Amino acid sequence: MDLQLSDRVALVVGGKGYIGAAVVDRLRAEGAAVVVASRSASEDEEVATSSVAMDTADQASVDAGVARVLAEHGRIDVLVVTAAPSARTLDPAKSSDPDQVAQAIDGKALGFLRVANAVLPAQRDAGFGRVVVVSGQNAYLSGNITASLRNTAVSVIAKNLADEVAGSGVTVNVVNPGTVTDEPSAEVQRGAGGESSPTQIADLVAFLSSPLSAVSGESISIAHRVLGSVVI
Repeated sequence: MDLQLSDRVALVVGGKGYIGAAVVDRLRAEGAAVVVASRSASEDEEVATSSVAMDTADQASVDAGVARVLAEHGRIDVLVVTAAPSARTLDPAKSSDPDQVAQAIDGKALGFLRVANAVLPAQRDAGFGRVVVVSGQNAYLSGNITASLRNTAVSVIAKNLADEVAGSGVTVNVVNPGTVTDEPSAEVQRGAGGESSPTQIADLVAFLSSPLSAVSGESISIAHRVLGSVVI
């Protein structure tokens, strides 16, 4: 299937990461011009490759990075945000600690919001845009306030943004993986989500990034959604 992404400009925030790198490869395979945003991009990389420095915790850094992409490419058709501190960086012993909760929400949900706010005006003006953020199935689970809230906040922000741009030609969606691994198991444990690979996630992101996708305002689980959980 031709996803009609040839020559589209895509900004992948966190494009050097485990999932982000797979998304970059998939979008490039579809013919998109992909710009990789990361905190570690050096000035040499920015000049020599399609990379831009961006710290999603810093609005000035986000604004400067987005402005650079718009100046060089004229538009950002697709925004994919995979950047967030790993769940492994969260201290389970502090799952209900307000400081850790606040830092986690800022690092993931508000980081996404900063980038989306910087990109969406140009997409609305163009009458086309696709925004996809990768979050996680911890949004559906209790037991760890930090993990639950930072992922739930992503979904709430994305739905509000999707509603704000409804009818403009711009869509906003969330992709929620469970455990991500190179070799996902077909088995699903009760109380857990199914496993998926970066490549499988990238395939879904690519479709949601396509002009063929009319989906907006959705939080979509990849692989099996939490076994034994019903949400209506």
